[in-house]
Amino acid sequence: MLAKVLSSTLLGVDAWIVEVEVDLANGLPTFTTVGLPDASIRESRDRVKAAMANSGFPFPLKRITVNLAPAHLRKEGTAFDLPIALGILQAAGYIQSDQLHKYVVVGELSLDGRVKAVAGVMPMALALRQTEVVGMLVPAENADEAAIVEELPVFAVATLAQAIGFFNGTEDLAQTVCDVQALFQQQASYSEDFADVKGQQHVKRALEVAAAGAHNVLLIGPPGSGKSLMARRLPSILPDITLAEAIETSKIHSIAGLLSRERSLIATRPFRAPHHSTSDAGLIGGGTIPGPGEVSLAHNGILFLDELPEFRRSVLEVLRQPLEDAQVTIARAAITLTFPARFMLAAAMNPCPCGYRSDPQRTCLCSTQQMQRYNARVSGPLLDRIDIHVEVPPVQYAELASPAAAETSAAIRVRVNAARARQQARFAGTPMPHNAAMGVRELRQYCQLDTAGERLLEQAMRHFGLSARAHDRIRKVARTIADLAGADTITTAHVPEAIQYRTLDRQ
Repeated sequence: MLAKVLSSTLLGVDAWIVEVEVDLANGLPTFTTVGLPDASIRESRDRVKAAMANSGFPFPLKRITVNLAPAHLRKEGTAFDLPIALGILQAAGYIQSDQLHKYVVVGELSLDGRVKAVAGVMPMALALRQTEVVGMLVPAENADEAAIVEELPVFAVATLAQAIGFFNGTEDLAQTVCDVQALFQQQASYSEDFADVKGQQHVKRALEVAAAGAHNVLLIGPPGSGKSLMARRLPSILPDITLAEAIETSKIHSIAGLLSRERSLIATRPFRAPHHSTSDAGLIGGGTIPGPGEVSLAHNGILFLDELPEFRRSVLEVLRQPLEDAQVTIARAAITLTFPARFMLAAAMNPCPCGYRSDPQRTCLCSTQQMQRYNARVSGPLLDRIDIHVEVPPVQYAELASPAAAETSAAIRVRVNAARARQQARFAGTPMPHNAAMGVRELRQYCQLDTAGERLLEQAMRHFGLSARAHDRIRKVARTIADLAGADTITTAHVPEAIQYRTLDRQ
C-alpha cells in the first residue's frame, strides 16, 4: 500500500513543500527513509513506533520505505514525525480518508503520542498562501503563529489520536483564528522608556539622531554611566514597526524556535545583546544546514554589543558584510543560504582597560601601551562603519536626585517618525530605506553642503585625519540632523554636530 502526506521543510528563511510518500511491502520488517534526511529524521522511526503503540495502533511488520520528495533538498528537524506516522497509518488501513494528501502536516511526536512544537511553522504557513492546500495541521503550541497567515485554515492537534480522528471524521478540530491587526496593536508596546534615564541629554540627542537615520552608534564611557541602560531603550524610539516588518521579523524568530503562545507575533523592534564570548557562527549564523544568527534575529531592530573590545577580533570582523549589505550569506559544502540582516548596530565600550580614563572622580591607572592595545582590539575598518561615536560621562548626583521628569520615548519617537517620513518621501521609488543606507550617488545628490559647511568639513578632515568613509558618514549624519530640524538642505549649523559625533577620530 502507498500513502502520500504533505509536509514542509526550511531552507534559510524560506519553506518548501515536501511530499512524504510511505510504502508498505511484504518482506522482512525494515524501516528506510530516503530523500536526504538528517539524523533527527532517521531517528523518527523509534518515536513513530512508540507513539503509535501508545496511541492504540500496532506498528505494521512490513518493509516500510519513506521517501521525502523532492529528493535533492536536504531535510532536517523533527517536524516529519507526525506526517510519517499518518502516512504509515493510512498505508496500513487505519485512516480511510482521501483528504490526507490535501493538508500540510508538521509536528514532533512524543513517545506517548503527544504532538510537540517544532520550529519554523510561521514561514511554512506563509509559503502555503499561494498553494491549493486545504489547510495545515500543526502542534497546538504552534497554532497561534501559523494562524497569523489569515488566508490559510490552521488546525491545532495535541495528540496523534486526535490527528487520526480528524482525518477519519470522528474528531472535530476547531480552526484556529487570529485577528492579526488586534494582536499587532496589543503587543506593540515597550517596557523600557527613556523617561527612566536621568541627565545625559547630549547622549539622548545622539541616540535620537541615530534612530532617525538608522545610523550605527558607539557609546564610550566609564562603568556605571548608563551606556547599557540607554542602549536597551533605543528600540523604543525607533520608527513604529509596520505589520509587514513585524511578520518578517517573526518569521526569522520562528525559524530559531523563539516564538511562543504568549508572543506569537514580534510587534516591537527586536533587541539582541549577545555575550562577548559568542562565536562567529553564533553571531552570523551557522550549522550543517545554516540557521539564523544574532545579526538576523536583530533584523529590523537593534544588535547591541556591550564591552565591544572584549569580543574576539574574528567575531567582530564578520560584521562587515551584514553592516554593508543588510544581509548575510553563509556558504557550506552542501548549500549556500542568505539571511536578512538589516539592523542598527549599537555598541558600548570603556575608554580604557580600567574604565576610568574619562572619569573626573577616579584616577586611571592604565599606561599608554595598555590603552593602545585595548583600543586596537576594535579594527579601524569596523569603527569607520559606525557613524556616531559619543562619550558618556558619569551622571552627577544633582541630575540623579532631580525631580524633573525626563522626556518619554513616545515624545522622541514622534520626531524620529517625522524625520523618517521625510526620508521615505525623498527616496520614494528607490530601494533606499533611510539615510544610513545611502551610497555615493545618493550622497552627491542629497548631501550637498553650502560653502561654509564644505570649508568646515575640509578643516575637520585635515585636522583629525579622517578617512574617506568617515567623511561620508559625517555627511549622512548631517543629512539626518537636517531632517530632524525639518530642513530641506544641510546648513552650516548641522555640520558641527555631525563632526562632534566622531569622538574616536577626534582623539
